[in-house]
Amino acid sequence: MHITDLLKKDGILLNARPTDKKDAINILVDLMDSTGILADKELYKKAVFTREESGTTGLGDGIATPHAKSPAVKKAGLAAMVVKDGIDFESMDNRPARLFFLIAAPDSANDEHLQMLSALATMPMDSDFKEALIAAETPDKFLKLIDEKEADRFSAENSTADSIPSATAAKGTASQYDILAVTACPTGIAHTYMAAESLEQHAKKRSITIKVETEGSGGTKNGLTSEEIKNAKCIIVAADKNVPMSRFNGRPVLITKVANGINKADELLDKALSGNVPLYQHNAAKNEEAIAENETETFGRQIYKHLMNGVSHMLPFVVGGGILIALAFLVDPFDPANPSNFGSNTPLAAFFKSVGGVSFGFMLPVLSGFIAMSIADRPGLVAGFVGGAMANSGGSGFLGALIAGFIAGYIIIGLKKICAALPHSLEGIKTILIYPLFGVLLMGIVITFIINPPVSGINSWLIETLKNMDTNSRVLIGAILGGMMSVDMGGPVNKAAYVIGTGMLASGEYGIMAAVMAGGMVPPLAIALCSTFFKNRFTDNERKSAVSNYVMGLSFITEGAIPFAASDPLRVIPACIVGSAAAGALSMAFDCTLRAPHGGIFVVPTIGNPVMYLVAILIGSLISMAILAVLKKPLK
Repeated sequence: MHITDLLKKDGILLNARPTDKKDAINILVDLMDSTGILADKELYKKAVFTREESGTTGLGDGIATPHAKSPAVKKAGLAAMVVKDGIDFESMDNRPARLFFLIAAPDSANDEHLQMLSALATMPMDSDFKEALIAAETPDKFLKLIDEKEADRFSAENSTADSIPSATAAKGTASQYDILAVTACPTGIAHTYMAAESLEQHAKKRSITIKVETEGSGGTKNGLTSEEIKNAKCIIVAADKNVPMSRFNGRPVLITKVANGINKADELLDKALSGNVPLYQHNAAKNEEAIAENETETFGRQIYKHLMNGVSHMLPFVVGGGILIALAFLVDPFDPANPSNFGSNTPLAAFFKSVGGVSFGFMLPVLSGFIAMSIADRPGLVAGFVGGAMANSGGSGFLGALIAGFIAGYIIIGLKKICAALPHSLEGIKTILIYPLFGVLLMGIVITFIINPPVSGINSWLIETLKNMDTNSRVLIGAILGGMMSVDMGGPVNKAAYVIGTGMLASGEYGIMAAVMAGGMVPPLAIALCSTFFKNRFTDNERKSAVSNYVMGLSFITEGAIPFAASDPLRVIPACIVGSAAAGALSMAFDCTLRAPHGGIFVVPTIGNPVMYLVAILIGSLISMAILAVLKKPLK
């Protein structure tokens, strides 16, 4: 396979004139869509913009490589654009971008496709080749230049294999390099390989032997061996995502951004060979330079990431266990003489309830454990698990487990700082003895005497208050939580409402979860209904993609509405919030209950007052549809 198999003439635009960065991406996505490889243009476009938010793809020197890996891509492909006068693309060197390559990769992209895409990403780093592409007069000439460059690249590698001393020849053994490096970016398509290429090229010019491991979408390539790590003078980690670091313990490690691997290769090589790089201590306080270069997130963002790490690991236990428990109530006959045994009267129901209960029992320990692990790495896991389990048994429930997860993580961080003064010879006993022993002990003291007493009281008060609320108050809560599900449709506000609902399940309050799911089902259903009954508000492509929202809405997948909200947020989001709030309020008003934390219409038989629950969702969807139809004007 060649690069030109992925780049077609229809996907090339020479002499483009975008007005700004957003317009440039819109033009590139339209070009990509014209090649027929996108199943959902808007969903792919959102993925491209999301990637830009994590860091600009304007690489500098006039080159930009926006890219995304998305289920909206049917097969790997490329689009190219030349802006001869250049535009501001927020490039790393603050210079205008003139040559653009848009990269699209499906979730199932095979290794060969990813290698082709990464090869293209590194080619424009040759300035002569870049200028030739910018000066190309026709798409055919553009493609021919790429074919010639690809052939030259491979022949150059083959022809120089015998003439240029390899790292092995230079050092005499295959396990010795001056410098090792690891490159990685969030998507693993372009920047990963461009940083590797830049480091290799600059090292070759200076006769420095180097080996670069790439952590890309296709997996780890050119992996570093333990012998190579032992013999290297320094290891450069140019990465914007987590990479395996424990193997570098006790070795000089220079940690930086992947962008610096592209634009500051010489500076990194100089620093790596200076002899002043601190030794990396895994599971100990990171060196100050690494913190200074990498710690750009706000404290609130860090807390959110730790919480979501716990929630994402918890949800499979909650969903699996909750649905099995709901099935137990569905198949079990109700015995008025023994209501407390409902769900266990028959062997099948008892089986479902038993298995579901075991799964559900892991909910709080897993939540707490993985919050702590996100904060303090693997040593935090055991203290977090113990804290979550003790919160469960001690009555503080979901709120107590959540607090315990954060406290457990920071207990381990504190122990790491204390143990940093210990001799290096005692490094092995830290993770196997000190962190588990003192982490669990301190967590036990904190959860027993500080967290459980007040939080269990708050928890009991909250549950009793909810149970004893009058209808109007419960309706208000349903409206608030239902509306929150549409604020960002899968983002922090949505997740906050969902976490509250699942937390109440563990406490035996099932009305809130019903309101939350009703609110979350409304946005995709409203958009699907509006595209069906008010066709002239949507383009042909939007109408086609909106059909899938019927399925996603009925399945409680709120994210189906994201492409429409992203393309028209000022109209779509307010309309959906109103309808979701109405659905949540009506669910509470109709006294609907839900024991399963997911499933949409597939768990309706397990819902208390199922008919009126469907009515609540339908009314909420119709309200959002009507508002959306008024706000969105007919297309010309």
